[in-house]
Order: sequence, then C-alpha cells, then structure tokens
Amino acid sequence: MASNPERNDARRGRNRHAHGGFRRRPDAVADDWIWGWHAVEAALGNPLRGPAELILATPERIKQIEAKFGRVATLQQADNQQIAQRLPQGSAHQGVAVKGAVLEPADLTDFEARPGAVLLMLDQVTDPQNVGAMLRSAAAFGAVGVVLQDRHAPRFTGALAKAAAGAVDKVPVARVVNLSRALDELTGAGWRAVGLAGEGERTLGEVLDGTPTVLVMGSEGEGLRRLVADHCDELARIPMPGGFESLNVSAAAAVALYEASRPRS
Repeated sequence: MASNPERNDARRGRNRHAHGGFRRRPDAVADDWIWGWHAVEAALGNPLRGPAELILATPERIKQIEAKFGRVATLQQADNQQIAQRLPQGSAHQGVAVKGAVLEPADLTDFEARPGAVLLMLDQVTDPQNVGAMLRSAAAFGAVGVVLQDRHAPRFTGALAKAAAGAVDKVPVARVVNLSRALDELTGAGWRAVGLAGEGERTLGEVLDGTPTVLVMGSEGEGLRRLVADHCDELARIPMPGGFESLNVSAAAAVALYEASRPRS
C-alpha cells in the first residue's frame, strides 16, 4: 500500500521521479510521442530517423532496449503511471514511449516502377487507426511505399504508430501537396493508377496485370474524390458475393493489397 505522502502527492497531481525526485504532471499531452513496444523498437532501429529527444521506459523495457541498441543517452527510467501521464488517456504504451525521433518522408522519385511493384495512395483517409492498419497491410503484402496528401493526413505518431505496429518504419511514405499531380508524375514514370470504387466496371482481379501499380483508396466517408478518380487509368471494384455494400477502408486496402501481391504473368 502506498504511504500517506505518496497518496498526497498523487492527489496534488505530482509523481515521483524514478530516482526519487518529484516532477509535476505535464500541463498538456504532447502529440509527438510514439508508444508500444513494436512501434518504439522499429523507430529506434530505423537509421532514417533523427535522434530521440526522450525515451521513457520501465526497468524491464530498459533491459530490452539496451540489449538491442546498447546505451542510449536519452533513455530514462519511469513507471507505467509516469509514462501514461505523457500520453493520451487510455494509451496502451506497454511500458515504453519515445519522443522526437523525426522520420523524414520519402520522395516520389524513390519509388521504382518495376514489374509487380505496388504503391498505396490514400485520398484523404484521416482516421489514425485506419491509416495505421493500412500501413501494416502495406508492409505485410510487400508494397514499396505509401503516398498521401500532406494537408489531410494524420501525423505518424501516437495511435497511428501503435496501430501500425512498426510498419511506419518499414514502409516508405511520401507526402505530397496534390494527389492528382502526384498521379501524373507517377504515371509519367511508368506506374499505372487503379482507383478502388464501387462503380468500377471490372473487378480488381480483372484489372491488375502485373505492371507497376498505384492502388488509390478513397476516404472513409466520401470515397475517391472526382478529380483524383479522373487521374486514375482505371477504376476497379472489389467483388462482394455476400451482397454487402462496402468494407471499411482499411479492410478494403488489405484485400486490394493481397490481390495485387499475387503473381501475374
């Protein structure tokens, strides 16, 4: 049971340092944290990230980090409650969180248009859980990268990074100002753009031909915007023999990426 001073300090919104001092609860929760073991492990192991500003970890996680990455100057011991205070309420941090460690975006020219290559483009998909799940699917099915619009996309930290389970650091992501212009640039470099839409005349399996393909997914509510759809070479639909009208965008992306990963002559 906690001693009376500990209980009183908790009531005043303060908590102990791992080394015995006191620290006031932060006034505001920062939005540039990554938490969860798989997400943090991938971030620390990615040479394309900048140095971490701060890593908070329980003693057990510290042992794991130092066993894999050696001594890290910004690593600080903390208990689960101290870590939780820095994060949004209910965050499943698993005893570790990292702040800073900025990841530089990829460029469209980084994506080589080789046979069988698949890019995933997100047209204003804004839900962090959906984007995180789609990154995870992109990593699982071997997509060479993800393209999204800079203004209408969530940050690749927090709940998104947790949902991606490390895929943020395994799949290159390019952020662009205008998706239509990006499609023009990609098709000019040898990519074929296929938009996923229920009104597509052919199924995705019929449309895919093994050439370098950009799979373009629309937003959660509106689907593909008209201008983006007009810049696709073809629209395709996912067949649904069960008769249900649509899938969640992250589920649709997983199905589309699986179909696109299948070998084609």
